Amino acid sequence: MTEPNPAAEAVRRAFPDAVVEEQSFRDETTLVVRAQDLVAVARFLRDDPALAFTMLKDCCGLDGLLLGQTPRFAVVYQLYSMKHNRSLRLMVRVDDGQPVPSVVGVWPGAAWYEREAFDMFGIPFEGHPDLRRILTPEGFEGHPLRKDFPLGDVPVDHGVPPRS
Repeated sequence: MTEPNPAAEAVRRAFPDAVVEEQSFRDETTLVVRAQDLVAVARFLRDDPALAFTMLKDCCGLDGLLLGQTPRFAVVYQLYSMKHNRSLRLMVRVDDGQPVPSVVGVWPGAAWYEREAFDMFGIPFEGHPDLRRILTPEGFEGHPLRKDFPLGDVPVDHGVPPRS
């Protein structure tokens, strides 16, 4: 049987209405939180000395279209506490076009990750200091990791003239 995650218990006590769902698999805990509570929960996880999740290891977008998930999109934050040698995932689920509050003010390194999720999935991040494409050219249309992105011949102008 999996041990209860002390960080998950602390978040549930501090924010009783914020946690929508808790998932646990192979000693990895994921807390699904409401979008409006994300920044407060993130700051709590970082600042509480008993938790000290000072490292954002990764942040990625997910598209649940083919799985029939509603809301369709999710943003997953992989957190790590070096002080306590613990990991935790935070997840926020949103509908198409619904903004996710930016956590750049909590973990500045989130700036690049959030730009990638915006570029690849079209997930907007409210309060992001520089939300623009990071991997595709500025004039690119669409978001290539969405499950409804057309496969095949999508012409892309990379701004480089053809060789003579």
